[in-house]
Amino acid sequence: MSVLSVLKERGFIEDLTHTEALEDYLTHNRATCYIGFDPTASSLHVGSLVCIMALAHMQRHGHRPIALVGGGTGLIGDPSGKTELRKVITLEQIDENKKGIRNQLSRFLDFSDDKALLLDNAQWLTKLEYIPFLRDIGRHFSVNRMIKAESYKARMDSEDGLTFIEFNYMLLQAYDFMQLGSSYDCFLQMGGSDQWGNIVAGIDLVRRTLGKQAYGITFPLITTASGIKMGKTHKGAVWLDAQRFSPYEYYQFWVNADDADVERFLALFTFLPMEEIHQVSHLEGADLNKAKAVLAYEATKICHGEDEALKALQASVSMFGGIEIAATLLPGSSIPRGTHSAAGEESVPSTSYNKNDIVGKRLIIDLFMETNLCKSKSDARRLVQQGGAYVNDNRVAGVDQMVLESDAKADEILLRAGKKKYHKIILD
Repeated sequence: MSVLSVLKERGFIEDLTHTEALEDYLTHNRATCYIGFDPTASSLHVGSLVCIMALAHMQRHGHRPIALVGGGTGLIGDPSGKTELRKVITLEQIDENKKGIRNQLSRFLDFSDDKALLLDNAQWLTKLEYIPFLRDIGRHFSVNRMIKAESYKARMDSEDGLTFIEFNYMLLQAYDFMQLGSSYDCFLQMGGSDQWGNIVAGIDLVRRTLGKQAYGITFPLITTASGIKMGKTHKGAVWLDAQRFSPYEYYQFWVNADDADVERFLALFTFLPMEEIHQVSHLEGADLNKAKAVLAYEATKICHGEDEALKALQASVSMFGGIEIAATLLPGSSIPRGTHSAAGEESVPSTSYNKNDIVGKRLIIDLFMETNLCKSKSDARRLVQQGGAYVNDNRVAGVDQMVLESDAKADEILLRAGKKKYHKIILD
């Protein structure tokens, strides 16, 4: 099966250019393709996973992916999908962020022997001279067509409008495509659906300047069954960096997927065979929850490694009870089979406190806030008032409840917010 067929079957494709020619190109060539990544943070998040997984599928089918970090365009900010001007960051911040992004992408892509490349468009964009750029590149762009692009229309309709610096972004991204085509024989650009206008502009520039046929693929915006943008939680973004979002929390994000999302998420965010994934549509109840455990295990394994996935599975079992994973359930997964009974809690998020500093001196709601089970003290008060705050499975009675000596079981206190969020206090 061709990589394009695989991407279609697994739900990656929203739109593409030159369908038949692209299929032929990918079938008969070792193609080089690229996706741009915004370096405004030191970590990517789950919202970037569709793009990352698409590059991984391309590599698995013998093609060469390029992850293009926008060190140059990041100094401007892409208006696509945004209703306000992005915060401008410095070159030093971008350089630091690039290190974190490369580390995360290395979990998904093999960068050895140039099987994949990590490039930074600052290499060529920061060396451009303005007048030659306008003369050689700008003359190929029609302002009439540009302002019809959705990425520009949204900003022009916003209160702040579209700045001139943002207006240049389409030209720079198109220049990236031309540069990659010229230097790396890269003639396929992929990205989110909000990048369609930029990708088409790049295809046109490649044709006009290099005389080559280029191609584009866009991916759908992934939302959960409840309509929430993928990767957004009450705590904010679901980061791929273990320091920002622990492997245990990452596992819990996936295991708590809506029933209606399980089959779709298995197709998008794991490499399990589709013939196995289709069987999930027949599951319900406890059996579907077991499929969620496989989804969580596989997603965590890809992002953080198998050891961390196993620790997260064991920690989850210790919190929520045993689970049996039959050999026939998604057999392509490497999740250990059989019954998983309560084990250690090594991967449950934990914080150490001096016992004398908190027992009889600190409010329970302070601990809920400090351990990020709640975003603020007012959130912690609200949780207690709604009956959702627990200490060692005992409901917190009031917002003025103190940490007591009796709360410490073997020098540990287990906090719980709602049904599924835990944090362990270790007393020393």
